[in-house]
Amino acid sequence: MKVISVLKLEATAFFVATLWAYYLIGASWWLFLILLLVPDLFMVGYAKNSKLGALIYNIGHTYTVPLVLLGVYVFFDATVLLPVSVIWLAHISMDRMLGFGLKLETGFKHTHLGTIGKNRE
Repeated sequence: MKVISVLKLEATAFFVATLWAYYLIGASWWLFLILLLVPDLFMVGYAKNSKLGALIYNIGHTYTVPLVLLGVYVFFDATVLLPVSVIWLAHISMDRMLGFGLKLETGFKHTHLGTIGKNRE
């Protein structure tokens, strides 16, 4: 089994886990649908250039930020952060499940999971 396939399988399992967690916390599924694609706003840096685009996009597409938000929720009981962080984790795992990985500085179509789009290598 190729490494990429294993990473996509792992992302699929994590996506299912985030859906289950979201169900358990009982938050609004409308909120889930509304916020699911919000992390894609992190591609705004591509308006300037690929290097800045990759940097900003990757900040919004690593597990670090939503996990920090989960920590803030736990330690400060900031209840609004629980559904937001789970939705964010769901977005990241959904992207990786579909093959949209962290971006490389060489261009938007180049990710740590390979090239995306019609002209794949």
